[in-house]
Amino acid sequence: TVDNTSVFGRVMKIGSRETAFTYAVSAAGVVNAISRACREGELSSCGCSRTARPKDLPRDWLWGGCGDNVEYGYRFAKEFVDAKEREKNYVRGSEEQARMLMNLQNNEAGRRAVYKLADVACKCHGVSGSCSLKTCWLQLADFRKVGDLLKEKYDSAAAMRISRKGKLELVNNRFNMPTQEDLVYVDPSPDYCLRNETTGSLGTQGRLCNKTSEGMDGCELMCCGRGYDQFKSVQVERCHCKFHWCCYVKCKKCTEIVDQYVCK
Repeated sequence: TVDNTSVFGRVMKIGSRETAFTYAVSAAGVVNAISRACREGELSSCGCSRTARPKDLPRDWLWGGCGDNVEYGYRFAKEFVDAKEREKNYVRGSEEQARMLMNLQNNEAGRRAVYKLADVACKCHGVSGSCSLKTCWLQLADFRKVGDLLKEKYDSAAAMRISRKGKLELVNNRFNMPTQEDLVYVDPSPDYCLRNETTGSLGTQGRLCNKTSEGMDGCELMCCGRGYDQFKSVQVERCHCKFHWCCYVKCKKCTEIVDQYVCK
């Protein structure tokens, strides 16, 4: 998918922090999908997780059940996703090699995010719902949590450049070298405020924004200082709903005039 501009757009051709996030979350998605498929018996090459019992698990809790096979998912994603980057030999110190190393680093960061957030899940057993016995297993975190972690890594991504020896080095030596869990990029991001067909930026003109928000959806940030226009919109919603026996819900339609804001 990362090669298809119809999916993520032309911005993927630039080695920016947005591209770094896309590679990471794509690699994480592969680990997530394969790990789940192993547990659910959809693949003949793997089964339930064989992770060793955690040392901090209480002694009277059983370690078993059928856990998500994160180990297999990680190994598969490393071979499958990284294969495209490793199949070509680039000139040492070239821009192409820099982009390849960047992609490999971000793929690994995505895989490690899934691995890091996988945790122990337990189920109670006992008479009348008592928890006299527990069975525990390894379970993937909700993928939204993986996305949130990678978004944090995106915000703190490190700017890198290629050295003559063919290795990535920091542009600014005042910062710490990124670990294998961190995202890196080699090109500055395009200006997303203005539309640019070449870079794939759609711009923010005409985007709905939130006047009261100070975040990324707020009119101040989203409109890039150009200001915004206000207009009134009629919204129709279902309201005064009642349940009728048996069995349907009957609602009225309520109309409301609300203020909306779009970037100039």
